[in-house]
Amino acid sequence: MTTSRPLGRILDATTTLDPGRIALIVDDDAVTSYADLEDAVCRVTDGLAVAGVRAGQRVPLADHTSVLATATVIACARMGAAAALMNPRLTGGEMAALVDAAGTGPVGVAGPIAAPALSEAGCATVLGAEHLLGGGTGGHEGSRAFPEPSASSDAVVLFTSGTTGTPKAVPLAQGQIASRIGAYAPVADPKPAVSLMCVPFVHVGGMLGLMVALARGSTTVALTRFDAGAWLVATERYGVNTCFLVPTMLHRIVEHPRLADTDLSSLQVLTYGAAPASPELIRTAALRLPGVGLANTFGQTETLGSITILPPGDHSPERLASVGRPLPGVEIRVVDPATGEAVPAGTVGELWVKEGTGATVDAMANDESSPGWLRTGDLVSVDDDGYLYPAGRLSDTINRGGEKFAPMELERVVLAHPAVRDVAVVGVPDAEMGQRVGVAAVVDGGLTMEELREFCRGSIAPFKMPERLLVVDELPYNDFGKVDRKALRALIASE
Repeated sequence: MTTSRPLGRILDATTTLDPGRIALIVDDDAVTSYADLEDAVCRVTDGLAVAGVRAGQRVPLADHTSVLATATVIACARMGAAAALMNPRLTGGEMAALVDAAGTGPVGVAGPIAAPALSEAGCATVLGAEHLLGGGTGGHEGSRAFPEPSASSDAVVLFTSGTTGTPKAVPLAQGQIASRIGAYAPVADPKPAVSLMCVPFVHVGGMLGLMVALARGSTTVALTRFDAGAWLVATERYGVNTCFLVPTMLHRIVEHPRLADTDLSSLQVLTYGAAPASPELIRTAALRLPGVGLANTFGQTETLGSITILPPGDHSPERLASVGRPLPGVEIRVVDPATGEAVPAGTVGELWVKEGTGATVDAMANDESSPGWLRTGDLVSVDDDGYLYPAGRLSDTINRGGEKFAPMELERVVLAHPAVRDVAVVGVPDAEMGQRVGVAAVVDGGLTMEELREFCRGSIAPFKMPERLLVVDELPYNDFGKVDRKALRALIASE
């Protein structure tokens, strides 16, 4: 049975049980106990209230993983407001688009790097650590009890990654987050585990992962910018047990020259997701990280993270391209996106999701003809045993002269070429065909278009064959670990 864990009260159990336990270590610099973090939450709550923030408002928050950012998310939820998490690396114009999309109030919170941009975005009052965390200790009004927010009120606002356009605001309700936290952390652990957080705080995996860790009473070691060498050092130094990675991070770790000399004996499970991982990468990771369980998860911001999992014991050779089966309580359909009719097993279609508990996906349901179902925009296929295989985003579909296909279909073929280390496929605008098939590849040595087409011939339909090839040093990835296809399309077109 799932226990509800309200976001605003996730520190209560550990603060009472073991207030001196370390909650957060950021970049080997700031070390914060649970008691100190609770004090920070109270200060932020008081400061926001004095600045005029009230229940029901959305508060723009632009910062890397920090005590300020963590305390602000919990404080807003505690007082019935909602933090709207914005990437601190955005420009003022980009933040203005998010402010508009989320309908935020006049008071915002930002780290020193992001404060000027948030002001430029139109936020009338921007508060930083110097405003909210300064002063003496204890006795502030934020420590008082607040009315319990309703389950339907906003707790956090996230934004989609925006790889093909302006990010979309995704409000997540108090009940949704409480249910998800309760599922992962029904009680605080008497003995703390150590997790390493290296994905952005604004990523659903970053924010939710940190909040679940705090609800469990774990110690979180945070790297505000990922570096494979720093990751290895932190894992060894702090005895890290678990970590969530996007595949590009996992690739850089297993290829790092200091991997073999690093003591990773504490590491138990590495969870990966947020972008496709090639079977070759997972085989390499399993070989070079013996004794470490690998788990693949699949979901999106709208589903508050994972809806499927391929657990460590299920990584058989024939399933390394799979993201696993639905989690308990999650129903799925794979349909023809044009008709909504179910497609046969093994056929690519759009993934629709419904959560039987009604806690998360129902709130995001977007198909009026099928109440409760979320049209994810993800293309997948499902085998006879119920395992999902992602095939890209519906919005990324290439339409070459009326023939449509998902980029991942060609990417899987190209990745099998011995010279190719990374690849992405996009549709490039073309006056005659509408789109041509563009390939950007990171290769060892040289690779010509003729060689690539010859390699692909017989493995893929003729209309899916590469027509533009650009060899690059690295692909353009965004902060969420996903290929920026809009930037890649422009790059290939310009060449």
